[in-house]
Amino acid sequence: MLGLKLLTDPRWANIAESNLDEILTDHAWCEQKAASNAITLITQNPEHEDLVHELTAIAIEEMQHFQMVIDIIKARGYALGRERKDDYVGQLMKFSKKDGSRNQAFIDRLLFAAMIEARSCERFRVLSKNINDQELAKFYHDLMVSEANHYTTFLHFARKYTTDVDVDKRWQEWLDFEGELIQSYGKKEYIHG
Repeated sequence: MLGLKLLTDPRWANIAESNLDEILTDHAWCEQKAASNAITLITQNPEHEDLVHELTAIAIEEMQHFQMVIDIIKARGYALGRERKDDYVGQLMKFSKKDGSRNQAFIDRLLFAAMIEARSCERFRVLSKNINDQELAKFYHDLMVSEANHYTTFLHFARKYTTDVDVDKRWQEWLDFEGELIQSYGKKEYIHG
């Protein structure tokens, strides 16, 4: 369904599970950044009322996920660590087209968000199916469903609001780029690492 070119090796879940405090901290900050991205899209495109409505709901949901992860961190006796630079997201941002029309930049920002949600969904699936901690396995299954909904929302708006971008062609370029990029990741205790 997601169209990802390379799936995560299930052994990545072992790395994540053996470093739960690190993966949970990274995950918390990923949720905060996802909320911030939705808010940025709203502030840059307030003329699209349905987008404002849907992305407001996503931003709120992402912050609820942030709170849920913080609660898990606290309940397990960990401390929320500092935010980390996400090299994967940074590389995706560099791939985004910023020098074309306003619409091209808008559509690419939506596809950027869809790409991150798709990979997060896939990673949460790997965690839900491969970690021994049943409480976290269920938690990540529930988040997987949520991320899949976000992914489809961003793609929907890209297709709806394009004026000069072949969204399906550009999405395929995103999938191809990410398929190459992700080969360098999946070896650390980061959601996208």
